[in-house]
Amino acid sequence: MQDSLVIIPTYNEIENIEAIIRAVMSLPKKFDVLIVDDNSPDGTAGKVIELQKEFSEALHLEKRQGKAGLGTAYVHGFKWAIQHHYEYIFEMDADFSHNPNDLEKLYNACKAEGAAMAIGSRYITGVNVVNWPLNRVLLSYFASVYVRMITGMQIQDATAGFICYQRQVLEKINLDKLKFTGYAFQIEMKYRTFVNHFKIIEVPIIFTDRTKGESKMSGAIIKEAILGVVMLRIRKMFNLL
Repeated sequence: MQDSLVIIPTYNEIENIEAIIRAVMSLPKKFDVLIVDDNSPDGTAGKVIELQKEFSEALHLEKRQGKAGLGTAYVHGFKWAIQHHYEYIFEMDADFSHNPNDLEKLYNACKAEGAAMAIGSRYITGVNVVNWPLNRVLLSYFASVYVRMITGMQIQDATAGFICYQRQVLEKINLDKLKFTGYAFQIEMKYRTFVNHFKIIEVPIIFTDRTKGESKMSGAIIKEAILGVVMLRIRKMFNLL
């Protein structure tokens, strides 16, 4: 068992899953991988089971009964990681929008630089996004501006989903009290880390939009993020976080 676990939530990622697992497993720094699959009808979980024969010690699978949201998938993975005593726990997408080579940068930010949360940031050194339409870039960028204004967090990429946590962060946050599941989940995790005074470092990455499979973004997810930020701030004011 390694000290680091990469959690990858999946729903209909058959076109990407083998390639992303092999990319992580081929890195010089060794990572274990946990796939949290929401009963994908395209056979994603079956492919993972097939690959477990090759990566029996390092590749793990948790199958859930149905599609229940990104946030709940990560919470499931976080609890599994804590139970299995990993020190560094990562969030990463299955679609190569997050470059597996950057896992080591996030790991080093925590291991060597003392970050409790390391964020793979699209905006810390400008706008580093490839293949997104302009409206999507503007939505994401100004969402982070909005989050900074409401919460006071000086994080350039508040909706980022490529993250390394030290285990102590996930043990401190009450995972059962998390309120959100989409974009707002990513904001909530950063805000709860921030209000608990953990050290946060943003690591510059280049984000490349998926070339295979379908995006899970929706209007409901965006609405949740906009309203969720205000709710988080209000809950903090009344010591309800």
